[in-house]
Amino acid sequence: MEKELFTKSIIKEKKLDENRRISVMSRHTKEDGKTPDERIIKGVTFDEWQKEFAPPDKLVGAYYRKEILWDDFEKKYLEFLRSDEMKPKVESFAKRCMEETITLMCIEDTPEECHRRLLAEELQKYQPKLKIVHK
Repeated sequence: MEKELFTKSIIKEKKLDENRRISVMSRHTKEDGKTPDERIIKGVTFDEWQKEFAPPDKLVGAYYRKEILWDDFEKKYLEFLRSDEMKPKVESFAKRCMEETITLMCIEDTPEECHRRLLAEELQKYQPKLKIVHK
């Protein structure tokens, strides 16, 4: 039986019927990396923070400073998820996604150039019955 795994921008309005909203962001700040983003509030815009699935800080910084393009970011983030340290965590989280209805949350408005899409696709490799739905 298929199980839906949702992805959505963390700043989009929460719907009454939404499920477990999990932030996979490295930080909940504005672009300066220090100032808290007042739009992101635990218990309001997200329920749980799984920072371990965020891209490493140096990778995020390089991408936002335009030192690397999306293709390089994608390649390095997938290498991170597939590392010996992360692989068992990703596999375990994929199992959890089959047991709960989860929405992966990040700041990007659309999933095309957002790591939440890459994470969802990697989770789907471990649990092929996960159906990814971008909101």
